[in-house]
This record gives sequence, C-alpha cells and structure tokens, in this order.
Amino acid sequence: MFTMFNDIIDFIKQQYPGKAHIPLHEPLFIGNERKYVLDCIDSTFVSSVGAYVDRFERMMSDYTGAKYAVAVVNGTSALHISMVLAGVGRNDLVITQPLSFIATCNAISYTGAEPLFLDVDKTTLGLSANALQSFLERETVIQNGACIHIKTGKRIKACIPMHTFGHPAEVDTIADLCEAHNIVLIEDAAESIGSYYKGKHTGRFGLMGAFSFNGNKTITCGGGGAIITDDEVLAKKAKHITTQAKVPHAWEFSHDMVGYNYRMPNINAALACAQMEQLSEFLSNKRATANAYKNFFASTNVQFVEEPPHAQSNYWLNALLFSDRAQRDAFLKFSNEAGVMSRPAWTLMNKLPMFNHALSGHLPNAIDIENRLVNIPSSVRKG
Repeated sequence: MFTMFNDIIDFIKQQYPGKAHIPLHEPLFIGNERKYVLDCIDSTFVSSVGAYVDRFERMMSDYTGAKYAVAVVNGTSALHISMVLAGVGRNDLVITQPLSFIATCNAISYTGAEPLFLDVDKTTLGLSANALQSFLERETVIQNGACIHIKTGKRIKACIPMHTFGHPAEVDTIADLCEAHNIVLIEDAAESIGSYYKGKHTGRFGLMGAFSFNGNKTITCGGGGAIITDDEVLAKKAKHITTQAKVPHAWEFSHDMVGYNYRMPNINAALACAQMEQLSEFLSNKRATANAYKNFFASTNVQFVEEPPHAQSNYWLNALLFSDRAQRDAFLKFSNEAGVMSRPAWTLMNKLPMFNHALSGHLPNAIDIENRLVNIPSSVRKG
C-alpha cells in the first residue's frame, strides 16, 4: 500500500515541481490584479460603491449567461440573501445534501428554516435527483399551493443542491421536480464557476444561483460572492437589501426595510475583475491537470472522480475514492507528512451537533463517499 502511496506523491510532485510544500489550492495573481487594486486605491472608492463592482457584475452576467448578477461579500451571504428573496422563513424546511460545506446549512439557519437532508448521487457527488423524486412522491403533499411534509406538517419552501468540487448535479431534473412541487430552486454554485450542465452554466437552472470567490476557489478576490438571476425584480431587491436597504438620497439616511451589510467592496471587485479576465486560461490549465490525474490513476486501484455525463466540470478540487476509510486515513497521514496537502470530505452535515436533529432520508451514498474521499492538490500550475 505504501509503495502505491509513494507513487501517488511522486506523481503529484511532478505536477507542481520546485515546491517544498504543495497546497491544496492556492490563488494565482499573474494578470491585472495589482494594476486594478492600485487604481481602486487611487480612486478612493474602496468600499461597496465603485466602478469595479459594476464591472464585475457585468462580467459575471456575461460569463454565466444570466441577465443579472449582484456582487456580495461572500458565498454564504449570497445563499442567505437568495433564501430571503425566495421567501424562506422560520420553521420552513429546505431540502439539501449532507455532503456539503457548512456554509450551506449555516445560511439556511440564518433564515430560521431547517435543513432536510437527502442522499447524494455517486456520479455527481451532488443531490440525487432519484432520492429527491422518491422523497417528494412518498412524503409530501401539495396543500394550498405549498409543498407540505406530511409527517411534520411543515412547508418545504426551497431546495438547495450544491455542485460539489465543481461537478454539476443533475440539476435539470432537480429543477423539473421542484417546479412540479412548488419548491423554489436555489443552486449553491459556490464551487462551480466555469462549470456547465448540458451546455448551461451552473446557477442558471433555478430562481437564483450563489457563487463564492474565497481565497481557495478557482478565481478569488480574497472573499467575495455573487448572486445570479434572470429576475429583474429580485436583482434590484438583492442590491437594495445588501446595502442596508438605504433609500437613495444625496444626504439623508432613510431605510425602508431590514437590510444587510453584504455588498462586495470595490477593492475586492478590482481583484475579481482581474481574475475573471484569466478564468478561461485557469480552467484549461486545471482541466489539463485533471486529465493527467485521470490517466495516472487509471492504472491504480484508486478511483479518480471524473466529470459527470452531460457536464463540463471546472475541476475545482480533484478528488479520489479509496477502497475504505482505513486506506483513506492512511493516505491522508502519508500525504500530509510528505508535504503534499490532502484533505477528506467534509463531515456530513447531519452528524454535526447543530444539525443532527434535522430530518434526513436514507444516506448510503453520502456515508460511503465521506468514508472514502480525499481531495488532492488542484491549483493552477505555473509555467
């Protein structure tokens, strides 16, 4: 086993030569980042108003094909505001997947709603359309235009699939199921900038899509997030409530609803614009890395996670599936001690003390993936 581990580590080091320590995913600033940030500083518009915020929103809209984009301070706030705009409220249920970063469930909790966990698909690693269909057919009913969970009597207001590691979920079928059951679809596209399903960018299948530009994402502006939508009314309201719901006026401070300090600062947007300019090159570079990994692991007994059928993944984080948890843990220890960063999947959300009381379906796939998955270095390669 350790001979195989040595071979894996040697191969990863060949992809990132000259590094004493290889991180999981580090940012790369080789374009106009410095120029735009200095220009932003010189303009003195470094907060939530400025030309770079407007430009970044146009770039996100153009790139994804969405009619509108609203820049916010991070991906969690993008999810939170999306649910607020969708009318998710206290004691509502929000269907999501247990294999996800904590931000998904934290954002649900901010609204007073509760997550309802359904299993993931082994191919996509995202919410299983089959599990969703089975659950909706067996355990819900439509009453007065709302989808009601029969056992608890609670309204299921929204569904939030997450495109895990940039691999698109079977989101067209999920969208159809949500529409048939009067459930609002909000996509957690935090990890999937540059990912497409059946030729359509992630985040565009539901009412809204939420993105993250954290320091470890495919492109980054330090923090940062965005909401995309085709709904003009929602886009305008998102801009309004993310800037404290201030009514425009030359000098008076008037606010017409509860708002949030969630708008992206212009200085972050300057970075984001420079990163967006390089996105296509970054994606090509990362796909080449993924193909190298795919070819290498084809001759081993370790499974490399490939993009799903009908999908074009950004391969944000490359993932491996080992034979069992013991082998996974042994590799994690071996790899990190060798200076090659690797990490397991997140602890399933339904196991965490904040959410272990939440409603859950049968979760065999999520449990299996949690036990066997490891992420390996996936940064854009220089040179």
